[in-house]
Amino acid sequence: MNHRIFRHLFFLMLSLLLTACSSNSIYRNDYNICNYSVSGDCVKNALQVHAAGEDVEYHLSFVEYDDQGQLRDPEQVKEVLEEYQRLAVSDDVLLITFVHGWHHSAKPEDGNIASFRKMLREVSRMEGVGSKQQKRAKRKVIGLYVGWRGDSIDVPYINDVTFWDRKNTAHDVGQQGVTGVLLKLEEIVNVKRAMEQGIPAPRTSRLVVIGHSFGGAVVYSSLQKIIADRFVDSREGKAYQGDAKGFGDLVILMNPAFEAMRFGALYDLSQEGCRGYFNTQLPKLAILTSEADYATKLAFPAGRFFSTFFESHVTLDRHFCSQPGKNGIQAMQIDEGAADRNTVGHFIPYITHRLNPLAEEEQRKNDFEIKQLQTSWAEHTNDVALNFVGSQLLSLKRSNPLNPYLNIQVDKELIKDHNDIWGLRIVKFISDLIAVSTTPIDRE
Repeated sequence: MNHRIFRHLFFLMLSLLLTACSSNSIYRNDYNICNYSVSGDCVKNALQVHAAGEDVEYHLSFVEYDDQGQLRDPEQVKEVLEEYQRLAVSDDVLLITFVHGWHHSAKPEDGNIASFRKMLREVSRMEGVGSKQQKRAKRKVIGLYVGWRGDSIDVPYINDVTFWDRKNTAHDVGQQGVTGVLLKLEEIVNVKRAMEQGIPAPRTSRLVVIGHSFGGAVVYSSLQKIIADRFVDSREGKAYQGDAKGFGDLVILMNPAFEAMRFGALYDLSQEGCRGYFNTQLPKLAILTSEADYATKLAFPAGRFFSTFFESHVTLDRHFCSQPGKNGIQAMQIDEGAADRNTVGHFIPYITHRLNPLAEEEQRKNDFEIKQLQTSWAEHTNDVALNFVGSQLLSLKRSNPLNPYLNIQVDKELIKDHNDIWGLRIVKFISDLIAVSTTPIDRE
């Protein structure tokens, strides 16, 4: 009798778990372009346009992956890339890609989708202002939302146990599938200039990639080797003079959930010899982590403690830079075990900056020009903080000015927890960082 009761209970629990599994199918399987106005519009459409013809117009499309990093429908990405290539051939574009993290997906009206829409709208507004100031055509703002199964179980609280399962999936998605699409997007932003006859006009199309939480792990896994290659650039004809390159124009990782050890090689590259950077050097990789992100600050290292228990770690002799040149080389030691357990945003030796709230929001004057952001960036030093709307970026003097890799600790007032990445002041900061990296050069 007891065996029968146990068996019934077992199958009951198994049934509950199976019914609790999150959707493992495609959400966006309509490939007609849909005009989006309000929540509830275009729930099945992979291609959308918002506020067509208005000052805040933007395009938004979706690409979805399964747990093995394979496209859910190759036709989906084909339609999206063809549409975006068509746009980029006729107009300059500002293409922003967002990869969501834990507990999110491409499900209609997912909270991250709604927030990404607000960001695209703000970027489109700023692009309108900048284009008028520079007397150039406004670039089309086009966004791509990369969806994957951020939860394997839909039940609240119970789905917290999926943290490590989703971590492994995030790296699989990044390594197996996303790299190819991101490279295609980079190709798209360059297509118009490549097709121009004679001497091409200055390149004005730009690409920005943003990843949050495990979405940061997806992005970093897919681009880590490419970013290292672009920094070194060992191809024939490469001179040692010039700015360090990156992938696209800017990669932003928000509260990323991956080990600091994975960042070590890039950190060492950028600090090698305490090289100085030209005032034309723009940021290429920005990591933003809240000091109050306890998911990556506490839960992540707790789990990594057990998964790395039998691994061997040593102490590494490394250095950071207090100023350009050999005199700026400052010795430091890296505990491999700590770097392998803690996330990149909570590993103190690799943190280079801090973002603080301003006591009073600095309102921009009526004569403010977007181009001033690049000027301020080019002229800043480790001794002078950079003010943005509602926030202030402060160097911790652990890397040289204009180092293209920034690992930023964010005050809890600006990002209060793991998921709070869409507050007005942080969106303004990200929008400004995008403007610094993507504002076209003057055409004179």
